Parts: sequence; C-alpha cells; structure tokens
Amino acid sequence: MNKSSLLILSALTAFTLGSCGGGDKSEELEASDTAKTQESTTSAVSETFFQVPSPGEMLSFIKIVGGKNNKNTSFLNPLANEKNYTDSKSKALNFGIYSCDLSYCSIFEIGSESIKYFKTVKTMGDQIGVSTAIKPEMLKRLENNLSNADSLGVITDDIYFSSFETLEDSKQGPTLAMVVAGGWLESIFIASQLAKYEAGSPVVERMADQKYTLENLIEFLKKHESDANVAAVRADFEGLLAEFNKIEEKDAEAAKTKGEDKMMLAGGKQLVITEANYTAIITKIKEIRNSYTLTK
Repeated sequence: MNKSSLLILSALTAFTLGSCGGGDKSEELEASDTAKTQESTTSAVSETFFQVPSPGEMLSFIKIVGGKNNKNTSFLNPLANEKNYTDSKSKALNFGIYSCDLSYCSIFEIGSESIKYFKTVKTMGDQIGVSTAIKPEMLKRLENNLSNADSLGVITDDIYFSSFETLEDSKQGPTLAMVVAGGWLESIFIASQLAKYEAGSPVVERMADQKYTLENLIEFLKKHESDANVAAVRADFEGLLAEFNKIEEKDAEAAKTKGEDKMMLAGGKQLVITEANYTAIITKIKEIRNSYTLTK
C-alpha cells in the first residue's frame, strides 16, 4: 500500500459498517438516524480527517481478518480512571481513548460494555465542549441495537464524527488535535494487544502502515503546537515515529526474506518490519499510552 492510499482510508468504516433496520416507528427513526449519520460523516470528513483514520478503521480491519470472536476488555482503559482526569490535556486525550474503547466494544459485539463506555464518553464529552454532539437519545439507540454489531458500529462512528465536527466548528483546534491523537493511539494499542508478531500477518503489515498515518498526525499536531499540551503530545509521537523510522525500506526483490513482514510502496519499494521492529514499536506505544491513562 502506498502513502497516498492511506489518505483515503479514514472514511471507509462509516460507509461499510451497515445500517439499522426498519419496521415500527422507533425502528424507522433509527434508520433515519443512520442515514443522517452517513450524511454528517460526509460533512465532517475534513482534509485533516482523511489523513488520520478513525479508531474504528483499524479495529474493523482486525475483526475482518479474524478477530471477530474476541471479547477481551482487560486492556481497555478502566472506566474508574475517568474521575482522575482533571486537567484539559488528560481530558482531551482520554476522551479520544475512551471513544476508541467504545468503538472496540461495539465492533466486537460486547454490547453491555458499549453502554458503560458510552456513558463515560458522554460525561467527558460534556467536559471538553462536545455535549451537543453526543445526544442523550444515542444511548437509547445503543440499547436498542446491542445484538446488531453493524448498527452499533454506525452509532459509535456517529459519536466520533460528530464530536470531531463540533470541535472543528467551535475552533477548538488544540483539543481536537489531542482527541484525534488519543483515539489513534488507543486503536494501535488495542491492535498490538490482539495481534502478536507473525510473518505475513496482515495486521502486522497494517501496523507498519501506521508510520504514514503517524507522520500525518504529527503534521496536524504541529498546527496547534503553540499550545503547550499539544507540543508535549507531539514530542511523545516524535519518539514513536523514531521507532517506526527504523523499519527498513528495500527494493521489492531484495525484501523477499523469510520471516519478515513486507509492505509494498510506490516505485517497487517495500517496508520490511522485523520482529525486533514490531516489539520496539508496541513497547513505545504502551509507554506513551500508559503515561496518558494511568493515574499518578
């Protein structure tokens, strides 16, 4: 996959997760809401968002390639931590992290946990200024669709996209940057917990792809680095990029080595991610993520 291809991945999840069914009036309302979700998604997908995929993009990919039966929630950010996030930086980052955890529970059909994470996302959303984006009726939609993974996916994408658009419209650039950073970081952290290194693994290859998403994200953070909190997050992510930059780029023929994962680049080049690369990257991801989520 070449770098330009990565820039069009972000909106795909919202358009492929399906929609709510019809029937009685309440179901018709849900179907209508789903249609509105897709419309609002279209308007919310700015240039920035095309460069940084939603958390659901990575999680949906993992489910498609074989993780659909996973129900493990042990690695998610515990809900009890929410009360400890009292400053603007931790609130914005963990709103993004909890939004990703909500997406994970929905995509992997862990309905009861979806309700719990929604309530926490709603609480934190009120605190960072996106209360209008997370409407109370969304909880009813979640409750009515606990057995419908496709509908849950649409609803949680609606929450993410609406929050993104609200922050953009209200000119809260630094908060938006940290929300996006937190959501992306959590998505690759979860991926690292679900997929161990294996030669030829499509998930490991997708992890290598994240080098380019990370570069885009850092460029986005730079736009708001006059804010000290954003500057600190950018510094963390630069450290992570340093690990991604250790992945070797080779000519396509030279890269055909057993035991190494390969990603095709434009111009006959491939990224060759070794087990050592992968281990170093996920170790750094965990280090940064824990610094954002663990209480002091």
